[in-house]
Amino acid sequence: MNNSLKIVRSYFLLAAFLFLSLVSFVDAEDKKKVAFKAPPGMAALPLDLPKPAFAGTPQNIKGVKQLEKPLGRPRPPFFAPKGVKNLALGKKVTGSDEEPIVGDIKMITDGDKKAADGSYVELGPFTQYIQVDLEAEKEIYALLLWHYHKQARVYFDVVMQVSNDPDFEKSTTIYNNDHDNSAEQGVGKDNHYVETSEGRLVDAKGVKGRYVRFYSGGNNASDLNHYIEVEVYGK
Repeated sequence: MNNSLKIVRSYFLLAAFLFLSLVSFVDAEDKKKVAFKAPPGMAALPLDLPKPAFAGTPQNIKGVKQLEKPLGRPRPPFFAPKGVKNLALGKKVTGSDEEPIVGDIKMITDGDKKAADGSYVELGPFTQYIQVDLEAEKEIYALLLWHYHKQARVYFDVVMQVSNDPDFEKSTTIYNNDHDNSAEQGVGKDNHYVETSEGRLVDAKGVKGRYVRFYSGGNNASDLNHYIEVEVYGK
């Protein structure tokens, strides 16, 4: 009888342990869902991210100052007002280097975000910029940029600006990690970061403008500048 009671008791304790473990797991998952619940009137950006494509030996990035640590997990959703879409898709692109070394500048808004030959544009060395014309003033909530994510690269002097003036005599700076004013757009305080397939997503906070400009000044592997795709989310 004692043995039977011991067996029953063991089964009961095991069942209780499994039940509590399941409850804890479900509760943790529910908390994750609650954390990412969209505020009223908002929705997650409808992002279509390319597949990760790191290849070869990672470039030496140990000497890069003010380098942001990797998140170590997928980026949380970014919430913006409902109805926001990528306004840059198919729009006209101009820039400081109208004759790229590789590719055609119009590829930067063609929707192709793959890290593959034929999907990126290579501009000349040192400070360069590309500019997207949204064709009318828009409310802009987020900017998303891919330089080149086939390698773990860090691009320097990354500056993102919005303006209603095509010459950017007056503009709003959304992001700036140019720490020594190499691009002559002011000294920035934002971090350097490693390129990934998720791109660099920046909160534009509903700024209004027609033109969006992206600067860069080479990378840790060379002085050349690369752009795969830019997206501008607004309405």
